[in-house]
Amino acid sequence: MGKSLVIVESKAKAKTIGKFLGKGYSVKASIGHVRDLPKKKIGIDVENGFAPTYVTIRGKAKVLKELKDAAKNANMVYLASDFDREGEAIAWHIAQYLKLPEEKTRRVVFNEITKSAILTAIKQPGVIDMNKVGAQQARRVMDRLVGYEVSPVLWKTIYYGLSAGRVQSVALRLICEREAEIEAFDPVEFWTIDAVFANAAGAEIEARLERIDGKKIDINDGDRAGAIVATLEGSNFAVSSLKKRVRKVKPLPPFITSTLQREAASRLRFSSKKTMMLAQQLYEGLPISDKDENIGLITYMRTDSTRMADQAISEARDHISASFGKDYLSDRERRFKAAKKAQDAHEAIRPTSVELTPDSLHAHLSVDQLRLYKLIWQRFVATQMAEAIYENTTVDIESKGHMFRATGSVVRFAGWTAAYPLIRKDIRELPQLEEGEELSLVAMTPNQRFTKPPARYSESSLIKELESNGIGRPSTYAAIIDTLKRRKYVAVEKRQFRPTELGRTVWNLLGKAFPNIFNVEFTAGMEDELDRIETGEDNWVQVVSDFYRPFRSQLDEVEGQTADLKQSLIKETDRHCEKCGSVMVEKWGRNGRFLACSAYPKCKFTSPLKGDEPPEFDIKCDQCGAPMIVKHGRFGEFLGCSKYPECKNTMPLPTGVSCPEDDCPGLLVQRRTKKGRVFYGCSMYPQCSYAIWDKPVPVTCPSCQAGFMVEKKPKGGDKELLCLECGERMLPGSEGVGDEPS
Repeated sequence: MGKSLVIVESKAKAKTIGKFLGKGYSVKASIGHVRDLPKKKIGIDVENGFAPTYVTIRGKAKVLKELKDAAKNANMVYLASDFDREGEAIAWHIAQYLKLPEEKTRRVVFNEITKSAILTAIKQPGVIDMNKVGAQQARRVMDRLVGYEVSPVLWKTIYYGLSAGRVQSVALRLICEREAEIEAFDPVEFWTIDAVFANAAGAEIEARLERIDGKKIDINDGDRAGAIVATLEGSNFAVSSLKKRVRKVKPLPPFITSTLQREAASRLRFSSKKTMMLAQQLYEGLPISDKDENIGLITYMRTDSTRMADQAISEARDHISASFGKDYLSDRERRFKAAKKAQDAHEAIRPTSVELTPDSLHAHLSVDQLRLYKLIWQRFVATQMAEAIYENTTVDIESKGHMFRATGSVVRFAGWTAAYPLIRKDIRELPQLEEGEELSLVAMTPNQRFTKPPARYSESSLIKELESNGIGRPSTYAAIIDTLKRRKYVAVEKRQFRPTELGRTVWNLLGKAFPNIFNVEFTAGMEDELDRIETGEDNWVQVVSDFYRPFRSQLDEVEGQTADLKQSLIKETDRHCEKCGSVMVEKWGRNGRFLACSAYPKCKFTSPLKGDEPPEFDIKCDQCGAPMIVKHGRFGEFLGCSKYPECKNTMPLPTGVSCPEDDCPGLLVQRRTKKGRVFYGCSMYPQCSYAIWDKPVPVTCPSCQAGFMVEKKPKGGDKELLCLECGERMLPGSEGVGDEPS
């Protein structure tokens, strides 16, 4: 009798699950999706029910052959891709390609990669959920229709290669509209008056003027502020009111995908992409025992549910009693309600075993893996702990009808914050005071202030905004944000998003051309439609059809206006062409804005915009001695002489990495073989022939202190850094705590 075949998504997961299941099972990995819409054509038959044409993803033919060979001899095939829409679609594609008969095909899902969870799932198999498959197909088809039919509008009006995504464009809109609010903001002057008082024992109290004759103050100029200070100089002050209030604070719910991304962004400075990559590694399993067995450390990381398993809650409560003491244990098991629109398909994100404490894993995880795991572990344990107790004190200090207020807050019992510390700026203990007690004025200072514009979005606040508006779903936030960065539609400044000029231009054009498609309400409504497809309430073909009819009508109208849209992006300047004297205009090209002669095509003179000149390197032309500058060509960036066209010398772009050969003064630069393949070689060639295929980056290896590492991207994996000397691997951006998100 043949073995049962289990097909999962990743190789790491396959290795772990194979050990758990034993000899009767063969576990293979699909390494993510195996089939998708074709890259070079739309692949959707709009006239025949939006039927998609799926093709094998490049590089997956070998994987599919291995799966097909294994399935032939298997007595049962368990499709164990992730339990979300994408995972369901992967299972369906595999079943379709392998032509698996229903009687030997089962669908299994794992909320966590532990032996008990795996064995339980195998004993309780199900079937492929075609409603989930339909929801995924609807999203994929709509995204393809928008991407393939709107992006050409950007190509014709701005430049070739830009993209317009159904959801990413709405996220870009939010960022651009916030920037417009900031630019339009008109600050308003106001003044505060702060005072320092002291009691008889010399203890000082800081307070701020709140009311005059019982009315809330509104001081909008310095003269009035100065007059108030003058009025109170030499006055007698006393405590008119002293109130203390005990406040109990309940713990936060366990993590779901969006809250994990937000907290990791604000506390750990991780990008959402990095957070999800690390969470995937923790979920799939890491070797943490002497047996070198991979063990899944957290439950599935794509979830919108705060539900927790009874056994997990029980284990957490036992741990709290043993480690923190019974005083820190909540009176009863605490559970949390999921949001109204939550699909509730998975548990919350939690550790698979609370006994796997962060301290016990210190030697087995990378720095960033441990930081994220600790965050998840602490948050989960805190859910079953007692409430934190704070004592808040409010003191009013008066003289001549002027009331100053001081507030303080102290922790009376840490409760759940002993496990999951909060960052609070309001913790301040006031000295012991009594009502009627007289205080002496130490200092009084008027301060000029101005109202502030709304803050730019950070990763955390953008995810919160997307979630609150129902745009996208937790599993899509990382991809949305990563796309905006990669397309250079946004820049990150002080961990906040600022739209680039390109991003604003793209949004202005899309907003003008497609006002009804790229708006918050419409996009949120489409997410609700996808949810209804998943629950079986709606048919995916009908949903796509209802979306496409008005979309196509609007697109037809826009396609007739591309010339006008392109013209609206051209701005006249006060400069004149050096060759023919015509007015120069600002245009968009593949490398950004530039100046072009308005007499084009008769005159083809162009020039960089003032302030946009190519950056100079500290490298001199070896032919004329002029500075070399970055230029762009059909094969990417290179160094060209700043005196072009008088001097046409070029050089490869340096990487910032010195040649590792002994006594060689050269730098590693990008080169190409005769067939066009990129490699990196020494700038001193032919005197030095050192060369490597992988891109070197100026990052010192944390293990052996080698001077550089190289970028590697394993098939089906994410980019990582590799040391060629000792083999150390790490994620980009993890070379220093607090670095910008990778």
